[in-house]
Amino acid sequence: MVVYSFYIFDRHAECIYKKRWPPPSMSSSGKISKPAPQAYVNGGVSARSTLSAEDDAKLVFGTVFSLRNMVRKLGGDDDSFLSYRTSQYKLHYYETPTNIKFVMLTDTKSGSMRIALQQIYVNCYVEYVVKNPLSPVEHPGGIGVNNELFEASLEQFVVRGIHLVPYNVPYSPVL
Repeated sequence: MVVYSFYIFDRHAECIYKKRWPPPSMSSSGKISKPAPQAYVNGGVSARSTLSAEDDAKLVFGTVFSLRNMVRKLGGDDDSFLSYRTSQYKLHYYETPTNIKFVMLTDTKSGSMRIALQQIYVNCYVEYVVKNPLSPVEHPGGIGVNNELFEASLEQFVVRGIHLVPYNVPYSPVL
């Protein structure tokens, strides 16, 4: 699974965190090598015009907002928007009870990332941002998540592929 980008939006539709990872390049032997040094936009998908990071986040939120509303109108309040796929990427969506929205853009071959986004929320965001007394409760004016422990745990989870275990599930390693 390749992750292109990750966004967190607060309940006021402000992007409080965004992170992009360059897409990996394939070597001649078919193995994934170091990330390509080329510029990338929209989660690894090259675009006709370059967007700023702020505009990119606004487009992602607008897409999620529109699709979520369309799903609720067509299917009722019991249905929820989880993901959508294009020919270039797959967008995964998770919303917390406090209306914090997590969005992840991955390659098209990835499965559902709902559990992974929930683990990021519980084990990274709640542990290092919500429980941090120095972290602001609201993020006015675009002041986002600025926490080294959160960023390190997210990087460990996404790039290194280390899967966190939810806090309420007993962990039993496979030997």
